[in-house]
Amino acid sequence: MQSFVKSEKMKIFVTGADGLLGSNLVRKLLADKHEVAVFLQPDKSTNTLDGLPIEKHFGDILNIEDLNKSMATCDIAIHMAANTSIWPSRSEIVKKVNIEGTSNVVKAALTQKVKRLIYVGTANSFGFGPKENPGNETIPYRSTIYGLDYMDSKYEAQQLVLKAVKEENLPALILNPTFMLGAYDSKPGSGAMILAIYNKKVPGYSPGGKNYVYVNDVATAIVNAIDKGRIGECYILGNKNMNYKEAFTLMANTVGVKPPKIKLPAFLAKTYGALSTAIAKTFGTTPTVSYNMAKIACDGHYFSVEKAVKELGLPQTSIEFAVKEAYDWFIENGYIKKSEA
Repeated sequence: MQSFVKSEKMKIFVTGADGLLGSNLVRKLLADKHEVAVFLQPDKSTNTLDGLPIEKHFGDILNIEDLNKSMATCDIAIHMAANTSIWPSRSEIVKKVNIEGTSNVVKAALTQKVKRLIYVGTANSFGFGPKENPGNETIPYRSTIYGLDYMDSKYEAQQLVLKAVKEENLPALILNPTFMLGAYDSKPGSGAMILAIYNKKVPGYSPGGKNYVYVNDVATAIVNAIDKGRIGECYILGNKNMNYKEAFTLMANTVGVKPPKIKLPAFLAKTYGALSTAIAKTFGTTPTVSYNMAKIACDGHYFSVEKAVKELGLPQTSIEFAVKEAYDWFIENGYIKKSEA
């Protein structure tokens, strides 16, 4: 296993730096005195990175020359950029960005001879399990059942990286976050659920659940992976397994509102998703909950994070803290009016 001196200052190349995780990661890297070069889309807002002492490169992840130029002189590459769209469920651009884009990053990393490539995937690339026997890094991918190009393409991209490790000696490892919560969620993405709970737009909960993690803990594990972890290995980055009743109650209690009370049976959740999908296809709109997402919401996507805690020093900050930080950030940045809070 390659290892580096922790105090050594390095130049770190980061794709997807303007998202929830990226915005937290960049701050962690800077706090550790690393030099940071971020790769951004030319026409995309980067307000969560404004004012930070970073080197900005603008380009297209589908253009390998852009990547080669931007990655040159960097010691470490961290690839997080992805198209996370789940509507429509089948999408050529999602597959292109996530698979071809990752292939280009791998090629550039080999060309530029980076010391380590850290690929940030998703825990969904492994098989999930119930709370009493959660999924881990040894359980095969099983989310093809949901028919989403986002999940399938992220899994395929992960396999592409692992293949390059074996066949081309790419010094890479893979980190697989679960559902992240915390500050700098400008889209908002995962934090949209907190806002919906706060605004009383979630009347009930489906029978499924998932694993939740504080985004800053994920960022810490990524920084640790610069000199920890084993090449060619995958690490699920998560924390607490909760069903939706537990999660929504935690969120509601943390932001000071009443939690949803209605339990939606699986058949009703799926029927609603099917109707929403049919209406969206008819009128060219985006469904609030598609049939594919309704199916996911009825299953328990629970994972073990033991490997990452042991080998990467993944912290386990409480999810209450993560929710509170996200909520406070939303208030400070105008997503929730102070008079309402």
